[in-house]
Amino acid sequence: MQILDGKIVSQAVKDAIKIKTDALKSAGKKTPHLAAILIGSNGASETYVASKVKNCKEVGFKSSLIRLPETVDEATLVTAIEQLNADGDVDGILVQLPLPKQISEAKIISLIHPDKDVDGFHPMSIGKMVQGLPTFIPATPYGILLMLEHYKIDTKGKHAVVIGRSNIVGRPISILLSRNTYPGNCTVTVCHSHTHNLREICLQADIIVAALGIPGFLKADMVKENTVVIDVGITRVKDITKKSGFAIKGDVDFVNVAPKCSYITPVPGGVGLMTIAALLMNTYNACEQK
Repeated sequence: MQILDGKIVSQAVKDAIKIKTDALKSAGKKTPHLAAILIGSNGASETYVASKVKNCKEVGFKSSLIRLPETVDEATLVTAIEQLNADGDVDGILVQLPLPKQISEAKIISLIHPDKDVDGFHPMSIGKMVQGLPTFIPATPYGILLMLEHYKIDTKGKHAVVIGRSNIVGRPISILLSRNTYPGNCTVTVCHSHTHNLREICLQADIIVAALGIPGFLKADMVKENTVVIDVGITRVKDITKKSGFAIKGDVDFVNVAPKCSYITPVPGGVGLMTIAALLMNTYNACEQK
């Protein structure tokens, strides 16, 4: 069993981005600029956005953070996005999800200009991805691809089972793994809460992507020997032994599943770090395309 170490891969991606960013600066060209909008004070979102700002600094990017209250009205958020769309210095825009109930998530995602959609959620980005055209790939699936590529994991002809069908992870990674490219060329099965015989389906898998948000859901008796397991789950659970009062748990029962795997991602230290690395890659590409 080998750990798919997000720390190692994300650092390799960031090192490569920094080299290219330094080259841009040396040539007198534009510095990549990522702008984030954070609404309210959700603990997980605060941590994630702070990490994005920190990582931007690490690779030499400019970053901006716009904070809005939990009670913000939709019109105010729309105005903020329109201003960032019009700002020629901003290359990438992300609005941290989830949004308060008074705001339409679909409307806000569609307002971000496709050329600045570094989260890869805009309908135009998704449409291009489905058609195999160049576009911004959603950051978490993109991070998974970068990890598979780094460890040179064979995907051609493999049976990949994706547990979860969200627009953020499940649907896009199922499409990406089926593409006629590397990583890809998998036969993909998408499972969800209404899937019958889920255990039997998982036992057929060469690659499992667990992305449903239920801690410890994937058990050892659902995984055959030498499976590649990608754990996308990041759930905060109470843990009085931790200074913070909580622990981060994945969707995989890691202790019992890991011995059966050829490769497996840990939580934390796996896909979460790759999501940020992929976001930085998208931002660099957005800047370069200008």
